[in-house]
Amino acid sequence: MARRALAGACALVAGAAAAVVGPAGTAQAAPPGTKDVTAVLFEWNFASVAKECTSTLGPAGYGYVQVSPPAEHIQGPQWWTSYQPVSYRIAGRLGDATAFKSMVDTCHAAGVKVVVDAVVNHMSAGGGTGTGGSSYAKYTYPGLYSSYDFDDCTATISDYTNRANVQNCELVGLADLDTGETYVRSAIAGYLNSLLGHGVDGFRIDAAKHIPAADLANIRSRLTNTSVYWKQEVIHGSGEAVQPAEYTGNGDVQEFRYAYDLKRVFKNENLAYLKNYGEGWGYLNSSVSGVFVDNHDTERNGSTLNYKDGADYTLANVFMLAHPYGAPDVNSGYEWSNADAGPPNGGSVGACWQDGWKCQHAWPEIRRMVAFRNAVRGEPVTNWWDNGADAIAFGRGAKGYVAINHEPGGLSRTYQTSLPAGTYCNVQNNTAVTVNSSGQFTATLGAGTALAIHAGKSNC
Repeated sequence: MARRALAGACALVAGAAAAVVGPAGTAQAAPPGTKDVTAVLFEWNFASVAKECTSTLGPAGYGYVQVSPPAEHIQGPQWWTSYQPVSYRIAGRLGDATAFKSMVDTCHAAGVKVVVDAVVNHMSAGGGTGTGGSSYAKYTYPGLYSSYDFDDCTATISDYTNRANVQNCELVGLADLDTGETYVRSAIAGYLNSLLGHGVDGFRIDAAKHIPAADLANIRSRLTNTSVYWKQEVIHGSGEAVQPAEYTGNGDVQEFRYAYDLKRVFKNENLAYLKNYGEGWGYLNSSVSGVFVDNHDTERNGSTLNYKDGADYTLANVFMLAHPYGAPDVNSGYEWSNADAGPPNGGSVGACWQDGWKCQHAWPEIRRMVAFRNAVRGEPVTNWWDNGADAIAFGRGAKGYVAINHEPGGLSRTYQTSLPAGTYCNVQNNTAVTVNSSGQFTATLGAGTALAIHAGKSNC
């Protein structure tokens, strides 16, 4: 979402709030296919994404790559300019339609599906000339939208306990589309269909909370592929009028509580508390939940862990990829000190870990857990162990086992697994682990490290 902080006060929308829209049914399990991990290459240009699909994402076993919004947007160096579209042409800073189509084809050839971050709740906050040369003014986007296509409330959202205020007023001053209109629904569907025409496999619906669930259902019904993968940004807020569960009938929903709570546990509590993580914590059903340790908003606003948190961040990603709840997104962005700063080199990535590109998706401890996740897919959590504090271990049936030491000192012990006897490779550091005929192995883990072994990986 564009700039999460709310600014200013506004008058509430007159009249009663719209009726609550409930789920329309059970969405398909997240995401379809045998590989459910998405690498979110935030603000990478399309040429760089294409190269990364071939060199890293495909070989590592990532099922999906998520790309930043491709539509023409307002000019400016800040990252959030990508979240203020001015037309639905592929003409943003990340590349044109030719580069986009080439990226999709290249990623598909590498076995990686493509998800697009789609901004359809709003347009821009002002006027000018877009990144593709289009002239526009707030509420006037020639050939696309006029003032009649926007909600009547032109004030900033101020009351999250008021459904109409949240869904009809303007998010941080951005022109709010009236998605109840047939024309607007058709125009948005047209944009998404154009992306489907380029071969994309799914959408992340930005700011879905600010669009009624019924409106999104209508838009989805207009797609050329109505079963396309679909995940929605709906941030949970206690006591708020709009709740994530309303949207599960349309598709998956990003479970922000997962990321918030992981930060709290890793920073201030004990990993032992994670024993029943997921539905046991009151979250959405695993089959419709998108999870993450951080995303481009939360890493900047401090609500979650981020790359600056060192071992806490790495181990949280290891846990997410080892644990079966939800479909994981691995955030991969760039260094920042100014939270508004746009991507280095305009989004061109010459090489990972250069020019400020963090490439978290390629950190060995994280990347190798993608193959672990693929290998243990469908297996439940078994053989849970914890020390009552900050060290945990658990199996995934007879296919894998992971141990995480978040204690300040080393940990040596014997673990009980359900794995067949044999020699396995600890993918965290490429060392051999021997499981005996009783399913046990003994290992020493240094402070802030993990161990992960899985069937199919015996040699390091």
